[in-house]
Amino acid sequence: MATHKIAVIGLGKITQDQHLPVIDKSDSFELAAVVSTRGLSHGGVPSYRSPAELYAARPDIGIVAVNTPPEVRHGLAREALLAGKDVLLEKPPAATLTELADLEATAVAQGRVLFATWHSRFNPAVEAARELLAEGGVRSVRIEWREDVRKWHPGQDWVWAPGGFGVFDPGINALSIFTRILPFVPFVRSAELTYPANRQTPIAAQVTFASTDPAAPTLTADFDWREQGDEKWHMTIETADGRPARLFKGGGALSVGGTVVAEAPSEEYERIYAHFAELLAARRSDVDGAPLRLVADAMLVGKRLSTDPFEW
Repeated sequence: MATHKIAVIGLGKITQDQHLPVIDKSDSFELAAVVSTRGLSHGGVPSYRSPAELYAARPDIGIVAVNTPPEVRHGLAREALLAGKDVLLEKPPAATLTELADLEATAVAQGRVLFATWHSRFNPAVEAARELLAEGGVRSVRIEWREDVRKWHPGQDWVWAPGGFGVFDPGINALSIFTRILPFVPFVRSAELTYPANRQTPIAAQVTFASTDPAAPTLTADFDWREQGDEKWHMTIETADGRPARLFKGGGALSVGGTVVAEAPSEEYERIYAHFAELLAARRSDVDGAPLRLVADAMLVGKRLSTDPFEW
């Protein structure tokens, strides 16, 4: 029997594809209500037009998942924390670093649990890669995260608006893995960000990283929303002791020396909600801003390039 009643704020694509199916089959969570400005619902549960309506009508619901676009996420999450709710945040957890810091402080002040999810980390292969690099060191990591924006964000203009992240919306998934598996802290050394002439966020980015590792490993990333055909969501790795490795399928599989050593079904969101249940039981938050900091740093130091206008 589910032990936690949860409401979901925002019924966009990620909610419908991932959150709702996982909650529906969870032994720990029961979907009790949704908030949708479009009046959408799911499974016959009550639907409210605003969080304020939800909180007034259903004070028994103590947990919310905030799955809106990032530019409005801070206000909604802060409202929930101040209303005494524990909060799960879709990635990225906020539009700015200061917003995330404010949410962390508010959660502490209110005594609430705050979980900033990075779904791509929740794969056994990611932990296997982390262990590999902790043991063997790092000579190089090359991120390639390339996909077709028309396939993965069809008609979603918010990704092109200020605060929408552009190609860093999927790219931050790679950075969440990158910051998890490295045995040191990476820094953005340089970046080239390519913007369509009619858009406010980048369609592509090339990033070079530095670190305090005395071996000075080579660390680079290639993000692009213009990929045709199959997606490229992988990292090519070489350990300092000479072992070639590849983390692929968006972090779902790891090969070392050409042999797959870790792979599991795509159950990232099942693992997210299982971890959230553990955090709630322990009354502990889990907030890591490292991937968001790398995006912000790339925006700060990056050279801006221009390309053809983008149209759907």
